[in-house]
Amino acid sequence: MAATRVIASAGNAVSGVLLCRAQLRATPQSLNLSFRSTQKRRLFTCNAIQNPQVQIKEEGQPESFDYRVFFLDNSGKKISPWHDIPLHLGDGVFNFIVEIPKESSAKMEVATDEVYTPIKQDTKKGKLRYYPYNINWNYGLLPQTWEDPSLANTEVEGAFGDNDPVDVVEIGDSQGKIGQVMKVKPLAALAMIDEGELDWKIVAISLDDPRASLVNDVDDVEKHFPGTLTAIRDWFRDYKIPDGKPANRFGLDNKPANKDYALKVITETNESWAKLVKRSIPSGELSLV
Repeated sequence: MAATRVIASAGNAVSGVLLCRAQLRATPQSLNLSFRSTQKRRLFTCNAIQNPQVQIKEEGQPESFDYRVFFLDNSGKKISPWHDIPLHLGDGVFNFIVEIPKESSAKMEVATDEVYTPIKQDTKKGKLRYYPYNINWNYGLLPQTWEDPSLANTEVEGAFGDNDPVDVVEIGDSQGKIGQVMKVKPLAALAMIDEGELDWKIVAISLDDPRASLVNDVDDVEKHFPGTLTAIRDWFRDYKIPDGKPANRFGLDNKPANKDYALKVITETNESWAKLVKRSIPSGELSLV
């Protein structure tokens, strides 16, 4: 019988509102963010019930095919970490959901094609997937974002989105937990091209990290976390090589973009997600529940 555990996650406080997707489809509201050399763009969210804490419910045994991490609101109802956790918390702070804790290798991911999009371990050719070595940072997604596979990015070699939420690499000192929701601020962006698809990596730091106040942009990362941006790029470039695949590539001259560019990526992919949940774009096999 599959094990079921409900955990009230310490550190999973979500200081915002759960998204009311029905209301979004009807009357989307917006928050403005300013970017250098760009017009103001809109982050889509809407008013809903206050949700001070999110619980996670584990079903099945870790490192098994049926293992799932579901998210529950404070009434015990299942919600989607992708669709129902708010993206933006104000003042340049965003929610980040940990899928893969730092110093671990099981390739965990939100199951975008399953109802309530729980976190599961990825599989390939009938086997559970693991990275060939540990990832050195907390890794996961920005909720309410989507890289549109029908949209070509003219700034990154015309690459199309990878049909997933935007990835985050969180560089703080603490190891997160699967399903943990962290408050982070973006610092940089890397434009990874994986088998021809654009797969953004937003470099961010938890507000709870002791050095968070010291880093506010890409240059600060080099100063206070020397070598980290190069290490992230090289890790994601090379991790498929042990499996006999070619190295991944990076656009934008192989360099990390600054914070303003990262915010631009977040806003554009949030706009794509809003179109997806409003069903302005075909969802294919993606779950919108």
